[in-house]
Amino acid sequence: MAWNRVAVVGGGLIKFGELFEQSYEQMAAGAFQAAVAAVDKGFEPAQVDAVIVATQRGTLWGQEGIGGNTVPTAIGLAGVPCTRVENACPSGSDAFRIGAMAVASGVHDVVLVLGVEKMRDKSADEGLLSRAAAGHPVYTRGESAPVLFAPFATRHMHEFGTTREMLASVAVKNHHNGALDPYAHFQNEVTVDQVLASAPVCHPLHLLDCCPQTDGAAALLLVTADRAREFTDKPVYVAGFGVATDHPYLHEKSTFVGLPATQKAAGRAYAMAGVGPADVDMAEVHDCFTITEILDIEDLGFCEKGKGGVTTLEGETSLTGRIPVNTSGGLLAKGHPIGATGVAQLTECWWQLRGDAGPRQVEMRNGLALQHNVGGRGSGVSVVTILTNRP
Repeated sequence: MAWNRVAVVGGGLIKFGELFEQSYEQMAAGAFQAAVAAVDKGFEPAQVDAVIVATQRGTLWGQEGIGGNTVPTAIGLAGVPCTRVENACPSGSDAFRIGAMAVASGVHDVVLVLGVEKMRDKSADEGLLSRAAAGHPVYTRGESAPVLFAPFATRHMHEFGTTREMLASVAVKNHHNGALDPYAHFQNEVTVDQVLASAPVCHPLHLLDCCPQTDGAAALLLVTADRAREFTDKPVYVAGFGVATDHPYLHEKSTFVGLPATQKAAGRAYAMAGVGPADVDMAEVHDCFTITEILDIEDLGFCEKGKGGVTTLEGETSLTGRIPVNTSGGLLAKGHPIGATGVAQLTECWWQLRGDAGPRQVEMRNGLALQHNVGGRGSGVSVVTILTNRP
């Protein structure tokens, strides 16, 4: 299939955390300003042809006008075409895919992709009630995210001998990386013993096996590849992407030791990019829980099925390992502001491919970075994106 190549020429985010003092629109404006400031040769906001905004919680919390209606004015671009995207936890990734397709199609030359989410302004009770209201009136009773992912952990432990220490090693690695990331919600190291001793949430997941609720925003500027050199001498290109779905409810699942949506989305992204898992230099993957990252690295082809825990425990996914995973700190340390998560992951990949990741920088032998999200009820949708610094 012929399509115009797409380049990423700017990216930025605000510090993630509990941002009660900032409005949704202020966070969006901060991320946009950071992305504009990151363009090497300068960028005028008026050059933006269209905006794609990713946000997930607005509608659930009765803020239907938020996002597509409010962001253009907030960032000084009133009048520009703006579309809001909501696709569960991969909302930001899907917004990026849609923005890339808009550029690839030739409809727009310059597209801003913004991901923004306010997670902390509502109480835990309100958040749980709104989550339940978004699903089946019976199947989702008493449901929370840990309840959905804990069965994957227990089944993986049963079939492959995965241990809680292996789960904990994911949290230890990602908190180490997060301590090096100035944008991360949590910037503290943790030990295996601290993870194991943290409060139980849903067996076998404990508090430090779970990502926090976080406020945040991130932005990326996409342009046609033939215009990339107008903005930077170090462009990063979209190599491929894939999207897939799976049954949303647990009783419909065909397996509890893998995520079929991830497997299918990855296969489509690899095929589009013309590469395989062994070619990837680093990856930002969806680690909403420690077990999720273990499933991810298996489903993405970075190790054999059942070996994700051992692979992590032995350091293969560390900053100096065979395939560095979640160099930003991942969702576990950086946080998970849903609409912003995928855009922030892609920004980390952009930094890594440009050699701009500072103390988190890893060796980019092949010039390929992979980004992955999975979400929806019981991991019902996944998006995988591959970026490259190859001309």
